[in-house]
Amino acid sequence: MSFTVAIDGPAAAGKGTISKAVAAHFGLAHLDTGLLYRATGRKMLDGMAPLEAARALLREDLDRNDLRTPDVARAASRVAAMHDVRAALVDFQRAFARRQGGAVLDGRDIGTVICPDAEVKLFVTASDAVRADRRWRELSGTGHDVTLEQVLADLRERDARDAARAAAPMVPADDAVRLDTSDMDIATAVEQAKQIITRALEAAGGR
Repeated sequence: MSFTVAIDGPAAAGKGTISKAVAAHFGLAHLDTGLLYRATGRKMLDGMAPLEAARALLREDLDRNDLRTPDVARAASRVAAMHDVRAALVDFQRAFARRQGGAVLDGRDIGTVICPDAEVKLFVTASDAVRADRRWRELSGTGHDVTLEQVLADLRERDARDAARAAAPMVPADDAVRLDTSDMDIATAVEQAKQIITRALEAAGGR
């Protein structure tokens, strides 16, 4: 059975954590598509041209331990705005989405561009202040010397760039269920996502 869950939203809203949790719960494969752009951005920072980096991407590039830094996040946002780069990565994502057994993909254009026919579409969001605090705690906990104000500015800059880009802007799909995690702990957010997916699975004939 092919069953696709598309989870979109801005940085630090919780979509990655929710995606991993629901994939594990329902026995679905998981792909953090943001890592494709982070890995491409990392290769660009290392000296490769963006399109060359995207075409040369290997599965093991997604496992690098230096993809969560602020400079890589900025580079990822820049390459994600490039039409040729996005086109080079589309086939990989679509093939993963329709793999036998089902899949969860999280990113910024999964429900609108990559998988417009996904059985479940979620748009996970949270307030700027909450997202900035989450990301600042994450970065500080891994040794990065950044201020909350810097993180907030970076998030807002990236949100604006991702929402305004001509190629696959970050917007909720018309039929996406919006999940605001501003006032939720992770357990509550995951439970709500599970309930939404469970209803869709039942409508599709169950698993």
